[in-house]
Formats: sequence, C-alpha cells, structure tokens
Amino acid sequence: MFPREYRGVAFVVGLFLVVQVGALALVPEFAESGYQAVENPENPANSVLYVVAIVAMTGLMLAAFRYDFDGAIRLLIVGVSAWLSWYVFSALVSPLAAAVPAVAVAVGLLVHPEWYVIDTAGVLMGAGAAGLFGISFGLLPALILLAVLAVYDAVSVYGTEHMLSLAEGVMDLNIPVVLVIPLSLSYSLLDGESASEEVSGVGEEAETDEEPDSGHDSDTADGSDAAEPAEAGDRDAFFIGLGDAVIPTVLIASAATFSPAADLAVPLLGVNLPALLAMVGTLAGLLVLMRWVIRGRAHAGLPLLNGGAIGGYLIGSVVAGVPLIEALGLAGIL
Repeated sequence: MFPREYRGVAFVVGLFLVVQVGALALVPEFAESGYQAVENPENPANSVLYVVAIVAMTGLMLAAFRYDFDGAIRLLIVGVSAWLSWYVFSALVSPLAAAVPAVAVAVGLLVHPEWYVIDTAGVLMGAGAAGLFGISFGLLPALILLAVLAVYDAVSVYGTEHMLSLAEGVMDLNIPVVLVIPLSLSYSLLDGESASEEVSGVGEEAETDEEPDSGHDSDTADGSDAAEPAEAGDRDAFFIGLGDAVIPTVLIASAATFSPAADLAVPLLGVNLPALLAMVGTLAGLLVLMRWVIRGRAHAGLPLLNGGAIGGYLIGSVVAGVPLIEALGLAGIL
C-alpha cells in the first residue's frame, strides 16, 4: 500500500468515526425531542418495511437513470440532505435557526459540489439518519435489518449486479450518497482529474471500479468482466457509499438506546460497552474492506461492516453481563 493510500484509509476511518460519534451524540437529543419514527421500535416488521423501501428506492433510481430523470434524483437527494441536516442542527440550536445551515448545505451541493462539500453533507446526513433509525429500531429489528441488508448487498453486487448499475448512475450527479476520499491535495472532483476511482457501497451498499482515463474497460451493467486493477500510484480518490457508514451505525445507536448494559459515562455521548464494541467491529470490517478495494476489485461492503458491527455488539453485550437472549432482543418473545 502506498503512503498516500494509507492516508486515504485514515481519512475514511475518520469519516466513519465522525458519523458514529455524531449519531451517539444525537441519540439523547432525538429521543428527548420525540423524533422516534415508529410507535413500537421493538416490532421486527419495521425492518421488513425499511428493506422494502430500500429496494423500491433502488428501483426508482435505476428507472430514473434509464429514462434520463437524473436531475430529479439529484434534487431529491439534495432535499433529503437538507432535511436530515436540519435534524442535526436542531439538536444544537432552535428549529428555526437550524433551517439556516440546513439550507446552506443544500445550496452548497447545488452550487459547488466539490468533494469537501459532499463529505460534509454526507457526514451530517449519516449521523442524522443513523441517530433517527437508532432510536426507532429496537435491538432485534436492528439486528434483522443489518443481517438482511448484508445478504442483499452481496446478492446485488455479486449476483444481479444491479448495484453496479446504480453506482455508474450516481457518480456523475455529485450528490452525498458517496463519501469522497481524496488521495492527493490537488484532487478536485469537479475537474474530473482522477486517473482511476474505486467505489464501495454506492446508494446503500454497492461498489464498482471506474477508470475513466485509463486504457482498461470498466465494469458495466451487463455483467462484463471487471476492470483490471489500476496501479496504486495512479489513483487520485476512493469513493465509499454513505450507506456503508449509516447502516452499521444504526445498530450502534440502537445499542446505546435499548441495551440494558451500563452507560460508560462518556461526556456528551450516550454509549455503553455493546455500542462501543460495535463501533470497533465496524471499523475492523472497514479496514478489511479498504484493503480489498485498494487491490482494485469490486466488493460488497455490508457483509464485512455489518458482520463486524454485529460481532462487536454481541461480544460487548456478553462482556457487559447482558444475557445473550436479551442482547438479541428475544427476551420478550421467548
């Protein structure tokens, strides 16, 4: 691994940490403000409905790309970004005052969608979404959600490959469904000077290789052979899907909210040992994923990330003295 790729990995780990810590900081404020999205967070049907919504949204976006409605998708994502940013800022200032920076996020994405604007909006979206879903999904629904989406991710990347098509569609829109990881100080997303780009987890989870300026063929939606790995020194940026940061963080926020484990009394954060080790497990999975991405191959992100989060959460629960049946959210069922 080249030194600048080490810096890229450190940067993406930092972005994941900001999303995770941000979600944990927002959870108490969101819960106190009554932002819980469902009446019964312990109902496993919540996970099923969310997965159906993800599949439907994926289909909608693919149809929009096919029939040249890309602009509508861009406006939709920018609007969602402003909405989630408002939730985040409203935890710090009054709801009316929070509208000002939320609108500024939307304007920035529309007027100057450079990589640092996209990353800022993505981090705000990720922390806000994970916090909202974390207080709305109990332990069992959160575990079901992560397990199902990990399988769906693998099927959509290695099987149907429709997430690769989605990745190709969103790359030209410059919207915060991906986090941009620059590998050089001179990199500009708007100039399009990247010699080769790696995508992991676009939309929810998909990833693909794109090499717009190289002589290799890129991945295509019809299942053609993957591109040859680019030389390590040629890369100017990595891209990793925002969903790869958000989905495992849902379990982290859920553990902090619903686990009976003792609070660790960390200032400004509502965190316990299961949530903390779920963070560690997610980051361990991320390091493995980035090692694979650096080699130039397309990989599904959530099997590793969600698997690490679930494993870390269960280990943390056992160490914290929470019975396994209770950690799985089955105590009220069995």
